[in-house]
Amino acid sequence: MTRDGGLLTVDEVRRAAVVLDGVAVRTPVLRSDALDAAVGAEVFLKAENMQRAGAFKFRGAYNTLASLTETERAAGVCTVSSGNHAQALALAGQLLGVRVTVVMPNDAPEVKVEATKAYGATVVTFDRFTETRDDAVRPFVDGGMTFVSSHDDRRISAGAGTAALELFDEVSDLDVLVAPIGGGGGMAGYATVAKALRPNASVVGAEPAASAVNKRSRAEGRRIEIAPPHTIADGQRLTTPGAFPFDVMRERVDEVVLVPDAEIVDAMRFLLERLGTTAEPSGAIATAAVLAGRVPVPGKRVGVIVSGGNIEPGNLARMLANGPPQSP
Repeated sequence: MTRDGGLLTVDEVRRAAVVLDGVAVRTPVLRSDALDAAVGAEVFLKAENMQRAGAFKFRGAYNTLASLTETERAAGVCTVSSGNHAQALALAGQLLGVRVTVVMPNDAPEVKVEATKAYGATVVTFDRFTETRDDAVRPFVDGGMTFVSSHDDRRISAGAGTAALELFDEVSDLDVLVAPIGGGGGMAGYATVAKALRPNASVVGAEPAASAVNKRSRAEGRRIEIAPPHTIADGQRLTTPGAFPFDVMRERVDEVVLVPDAEIVDAMRFLLERLGTTAEPSGAIATAAVLAGRVPVPGKRVGVIVSGGNIEPGNLARMLANGPPQSP
């Protein structure tokens, strides 16, 4: 289920909120005087790193599995994911009694692999540099399992959008919303909510500088394909935007900014030291875009999605001590 039914609507997000009520965590909105002073704005951080399974992905995964037919549930589901969607789908499957198989790249963070297994999913690995995602997951689809995309599905976007619904419910007069942008599933949901509830607000996507696949796709007016990018933001290593979210984002995202890995690490450090919260690289990239001045925000009220916090403690310590590793 991708492009059927036109662009995502805020009513779909509201229906997803009903499905998720009492299941997903209504995550807090964090404030920091130090952050406000550093950027000259009022910044409101939606802490999806405190969501179940450690990331915003749980919202879309649960919303999607809850919509399956009995036949689809019985056959089980499969997906390809570097970690957060994998964990989210595994947990949703555990809660709903749906068998889950996850195909993960062999360089996925070990903490995410182990967490996915702990939620009861079967994990199969592949080499993202020599094998395509489609080829890696095809045997399971051919075997009758339902494929659940990490991003290219309106149910995923509707679920993800509930985070923005909560944010605007708490802070209704935001001038800018900044969020990570990868395959686009989350951003399509956030942008739909923002433009419905606050039409004059600017919606900005933050993307790793090593990728730029969304920024380049927007410039060319079509979805381009790139080689897997080398970036610490493992949740944003997709090679092309999803078809469904790309259509939504072209209409509702105002700008995409590029953030170098070093600035992502600076934001991870700031979030840990000043707010006492842990964000993985993709989770910190929107904060990085604001903190580094890539999104001009002085005098504005700014919402920021901190999308996830799943990072192995030793890896976090190495990044904070030494900065991002050099690309090969």
